[in-house]
Amino acid sequence: MIRISQLRLPCGYEQGALENKIRKTIRVKDRPFSFNIVRHSVDARKKPQLFDMYTVDVDLGTGAKEEASLVRRLRNKNVTAAPADSYRFPAGGSEKLPHRPVVIGAGPAGLFCALFLAEHGYRPLVIERGRRMEDRTADVEKYWETGVLDTASNVQFGEGGAGTFSDGKLNTQINDRTGRSMQVLRAFVRAGAPESILYEGKPHIGTDRLRKVIPNIRERIEQAGGEVRFETLCTGFSFAGEESAPNAGTNAETNPEINPKTNPETNPEMNAETSPESNSGKGRRISGLYVRSLSSAEDGRQGDVEWIPAEAVVFAVGHSARDTIEELFREKIPLEQKQFAVGFRVAHPQALIDESQYGVSNPGELARMRLSASPYKLTAKASSGRGVYSFCMCPGGYIVNASSEQGHVCVNGMSDEGRGSGWANSAIVITVGQKEFGSDHVLAGMDFQRRLEKKAWEMGKGAVPIQKFTRFRESFEAHKSGCPEQEQALQEETETAAETVVSEAVKGTCRRAALHRLLPADMTSDFIEGMDQFGRKIEGFDGPQALVAGIESRTSSPVRIPRGQDLQSVGVRGLYPCGEGAGYAGGIMSAAMDGIRIAEAIAGRFAPPV
Repeated sequence: MIRISQLRLPCGYEQGALENKIRKTIRVKDRPFSFNIVRHSVDARKKPQLFDMYTVDVDLGTGAKEEASLVRRLRNKNVTAAPADSYRFPAGGSEKLPHRPVVIGAGPAGLFCALFLAEHGYRPLVIERGRRMEDRTADVEKYWETGVLDTASNVQFGEGGAGTFSDGKLNTQINDRTGRSMQVLRAFVRAGAPESILYEGKPHIGTDRLRKVIPNIRERIEQAGGEVRFETLCTGFSFAGEESAPNAGTNAETNPEINPKTNPETNPEMNAETSPESNSGKGRRISGLYVRSLSSAEDGRQGDVEWIPAEAVVFAVGHSARDTIEELFREKIPLEQKQFAVGFRVAHPQALIDESQYGVSNPGELARMRLSASPYKLTAKASSGRGVYSFCMCPGGYIVNASSEQGHVCVNGMSDEGRGSGWANSAIVITVGQKEFGSDHVLAGMDFQRRLEKKAWEMGKGAVPIQKFTRFRESFEAHKSGCPEQEQALQEETETAAETVVSEAVKGTCRRAALHRLLPADMTSDFIEGMDQFGRKIEGFDGPQALVAGIESRTSSPVRIPRGQDLQSVGVRGLYPCGEGAGYAGGIMSAAMDGIRIAEAIAGRFAPPV
């Protein structure tokens, strides 16, 4: 195979133009050949002149020796031999595995870990607190329509994880030399994703397509010998040498603000950060886990606890399973405080973004050039030294109510495959850490999230609080200048609108609120400063059409579960922290790739169970 890069054609080129470009580049007139696209992107540096850029692999059907000779004769740096696919799943290890591995969580990390284990004979068991896709989708739609939240089945919990109700972006910042990224993309395509994700520079599936693809991945796991249990909550763990009491595991959805066991102000044991060095359980070996069926609960009562023996447990719960993280803390499993980012979702008319990025916003012209809604990526540095940046940008998408706890509100972004909502949105966020948390306690970041989400819920009276950015800025300036009368007048003017507003840019009930008071004042100043800088890059970004919604607080996990070079917890042998919730990923692709990496580690250690 011959690889050709830097093939450039004007957007909207005629059929056959790419093949002709290939023929001209490798100087073959009549010889038949086949090709496949390896990468595609749009070059908008000379907007409104836009170009499609391609990398392709060409098969002349002549064999590797003649193709290599042709490459040498052409002396073109953009024509090379195509690299071979080097990915290999490891051969099974020698250590005996008496029981099948258990994967906690059916998000991208857990599903891809289970998929690769199942396809290589390990028959994994996957447990997921949420519901299967079709039921979960109904629960989410019900929440957006009525405000009735199911804390076990929502935007965060359920088959597919939080990424299912997102833009479905499949790009990653990881410089992958292992081939895992292509393995993820191919698995998605086999499950029904469009083949274009194999080569697009910014691939995405879209939430509507993902809802069909994810169940197909689950079916492949089951067909290969795995099992997936929904509505099943992990409540605790057992360790070698400890008694496995049948009713152990008391974890439920807890809240550090009201639970004395997990509140550092009322529990002195919480004042010392857990670390691999101080963990009294260092060197323990996992022997099983306790689970509770949520589907069998009646009249609000919990179902019976079941103990599942396991020597390999993959912890892939996602970034919102706070009660399970609290259980790890109680079990003295090493945890680390981790930085993450918080801020607001900011929405604009998509035409405003298209005009800036493409130099074109007319829908007919965009369709002629085969261009979808344009994305953007923005970074700024505030005068305080803090970075302000866009995150999880959703072209042609929606702001969604992504809450998972009663009395708390958080938001995320989502778009369908066609990205046709007419609105663009992204999180505009600021990195936070121990200084903002106000404590060096390992769970302080999680508590910081909860405080902000509770305040947002109170501001919106249970709905998503929203505010126009220009009003946000004016009200904050009045607040900062000590002009309460002016601030109050601005707020009263805001409240004269309909008390409850359902916006075409937002999925879920929303309400106008004084969002300029949600974050600490110094962070709000940085957010405004970042928005003003972005307005100099994209005209109108900080203008009257910008809508702010809050709060964006689930950008990544607030904790990390330290793991060694063998990918096991540094304090518990047999426990494999995995994916975004464990602090090792940020998005669908990196989480799925980490899941494959964990599957490789288990397979490299254990022989498949008999």
